[in-house]
Amino acid sequence: MSEKVKKKSFFDRFLNILEKGGNALPHPATLFGIFALAALLLSALGSWLGWTVEHPGTGEMISVVNLFSKDGIAMILDRMVENYTGFAPLGIVMVAMLGIGIAESSGLIAAVIRLLVLSSPKRLLTFVLVFSGILSNFASDIGYVLLIPLGGIIFQSVGRHPIVGMAAAFAGVSGGFSANLILGTVDPLLAGLSQEAARIIDPSYEVNPTANYYFMIVSTFLIAAVGTWVTEKIVSPRFGTYEGEVHHDKIERLSSKEKKGLKWSLVVLAFWLAVILVGLIPENGILRGDDGNILSSPVIRGVIAFLFLIAGTMGIVYGAIMGKYKNDSDVAKSMAQSMQTLTTYFVLVFFAAQFVAYFKWSNLGVILAVNGAEALMAADLGVVPLMLLFVILSASINMLMGSASAKWAIMAPIFVPMFMILGYSPELSQAVYRIGDSVTNLISPMMSFFALIIAYFNKYDDKAGLGTVMATMIPYSIAFLIGWSILLVAWLLLGLPLGPGAGIHL
Repeated sequence: MSEKVKKKSFFDRFLNILEKGGNALPHPATLFGIFALAALLLSALGSWLGWTVEHPGTGEMISVVNLFSKDGIAMILDRMVENYTGFAPLGIVMVAMLGIGIAESSGLIAAVIRLLVLSSPKRLLTFVLVFSGILSNFASDIGYVLLIPLGGIIFQSVGRHPIVGMAAAFAGVSGGFSANLILGTVDPLLAGLSQEAARIIDPSYEVNPTANYYFMIVSTFLIAAVGTWVTEKIVSPRFGTYEGEVHHDKIERLSSKEKKGLKWSLVVLAFWLAVILVGLIPENGILRGDDGNILSSPVIRGVIAFLFLIAGTMGIVYGAIMGKYKNDSDVAKSMAQSMQTLTTYFVLVFFAAQFVAYFKWSNLGVILAVNGAEALMAADLGVVPLMLLFVILSASINMLMGSASAKWAIMAPIFVPMFMILGYSPELSQAVYRIGDSVTNLISPMMSFFALIIAYFNKYDDKAGLGTVMATMIPYSIAFLIGWSILLVAWLLLGLPLGPGAGIHL
């Protein structure tokens, strides 16, 4: 009887509604196809109704362009391929993944994670586990596959409940998704989408992948600290002592060959850092911008190229020492494998690129942004309440739609121009979105790895299900939301830059 009551609790009913609602949504690619069609229909309706606004920058009257007209249909057909191949995030993500794929396939990234966790003192174990989870996002999804189950093994090996260890790792990997000390694939991806959206208002605006770097560095330590506190004060006492079957999985320490590979990989990293410093420090350094400015230098503007070169060469050296890479064909195969992980993304981007292009061509983006900005100005909320509301909105949408890029591709063309008209930079809009997108990853059934997390928990508790994972991770989600929001408010009040050359205001 108690089981029935438990199943029919408000919390379970709420989760069931979320799960059913999310499952009822079409595939993201289909969703963008629908949005693209909706943009075309709205362009025809808006043109017929005579929707117009005055551009706040130029004073020019902007009206809706009917894309179902003869000229509009010609443009749609003529520029379909160009929309896809010219979509800013596409090439950036592909190049980044080529380099990261070499490093990941060689075993370098897995070895670094093991070294971080195994070399940490017991009293710092939880912090290092959460911290490593955050850093693992540099290499896409490796944290979900490697670090979370490793967290359970580590905690069990020191006499603690393995689910607590997995929860701590999951908190870092998923809840700290947007924080990191290293630029990963998500940074250029989101920056490209932000740039496309910003160009609805300013066709020359550029958003660099380093746009939120300063904010993300501080966020890394904040999330690691908050995740550690939640683990020790809330989650660990709830689980108590592990009384289940003890699994004898071992975390293998790094072999002498792996240590040698890491050492020479660090030599390669030192070489690249030396090249960058030699190119930047002198006033006439070869890596400085045309005006001698570091912010306009190839290091900042071409950060993805450096990411590819550094990750790729470190991976090649490590893989060669480990015997993983015996010739150039092995390296090429690892790069091809990294591209296979992006196949779904390639499909999604085709439809997302068309939607963004139609939204821009029709002038719907400008009109919606101007009207929305006028409504917000009339409300006179101020930057702090406005951005906190945007965090909550992003977090709420994340419960129903898992992909960070898919959500931002929908939201950016609306909110980036709107906030630009209010005087806030695209970089700020992106940073605020990333907070909301991260904090509810832990409790979103739509997160692509959620079923895998349930399976991990099941290994140590055969009764563990959706409710177990949700109940365990909700404290992290709430704490991350509060902690990150406090950091955001402090950042806004102090007016600190979000990244190199990226301020809060335009």
